[in-house]
Amino acid sequence: MKVAIVGCGGLGHVHGGSYGRIAGMQVVGVHDLVEERARSLADKTGAAVYDSFDAMLEESGCELVSVTVPSYLHKEFTIRAAAKGKHVICEKPIALKVQDAEDMIRACREHNVRLFIGHVVRFFPDYVHMKRNVENGALGTIGTAHAKRAGGHPADARPWYADESKSGGVVCDLMIHDLDFLRWTLGEVRSVYGLSRKAEGIEYASATLVFESGAVANVEAHWGYPGAFFTAAEIAGSTGVVRSDSTQAKSLQIRRLEADSPAGVVEVPQSPGFVTPYTRELEHFVDCIKSASEPLVTAQDAVLALELALAVRESVRTGKAVSLQETRQERQEGWTCSS
Repeated sequence: MKVAIVGCGGLGHVHGGSYGRIAGMQVVGVHDLVEERARSLADKTGAAVYDSFDAMLEESGCELVSVTVPSYLHKEFTIRAAAKGKHVICEKPIALKVQDAEDMIRACREHNVRLFIGHVVRFFPDYVHMKRNVENGALGTIGTAHAKRAGGHPADARPWYADESKSGGVVCDLMIHDLDFLRWTLGEVRSVYGLSRKAEGIEYASATLVFESGAVANVEAHWGYPGAFFTAAEIAGSTGVVRSDSTQAKSLQIRRLEADSPAGVVEVPQSPGFVTPYTRELEHFVDCIKSASEPLVTAQDAVLALELALAVRESVRTGKAVSLQETRQERQEGWTCSS
């Protein structure tokens, strides 16, 4: 299968490197407004550099497009690719507005192409293991959960992250990973309450989620953390606890000659396995195209993760808890990650 990549920053390089590890995949085109970034990815993948996205769609022969542009551009490039009959793998968040996300899904459906959203945490072994322990009853009745991820401020590498109208801020860009994971693992959320603090070079947010099951989770996201990027999660039930902490020593450590991301780009979470979660994710999506099967994370899952992020932001704005059921229509019509 031939794939083209639009957006040649850190995640564009991650996608490019991952496709190179998947049998039968060929990166045939790359495009970025910054030619140097495009040429760097082209050197890595052997792909042609295109001066325009439209030219890449028309001339490269691609069947699939990886959309790894800034979040506020996801809708535009997804719909343009779908209109040309290309399947799309788009990085999270699916969009910054629920309506935009639904427009993306509709466009892909109308043009009979598949849309996949890169909620990669579902492919991290530790998180898969935690979900499995919940599903098989090893933890008993789930009472509480905690999740946190923190790292340097991505605006230090890419200034657009500092503009919430383009990135959605720390909630829509970073916390959304754990919002999706917790909903995937613990079920639908009844209500959320959010807090947020910002200072120069720092953005922190926390949210308390109450699930329909009665379980309660606390989620934290921190940009500008003074240290290396890390993640941590814990789920506690009546008969056991399962936890993951990326700062703890790992029993398996692998060093590769070449890193997936070039220097001077935004940090992305890593896993110690030889096959990265990003490669597993992209390989899974490609297999879903070939087999016409449903993916582990659907586009609708990505919409629901976005809705949770929007609810956190709305709670931060109003200082009140937000009921998901009562305010779903209001969120779809009025709330956006850029407001």
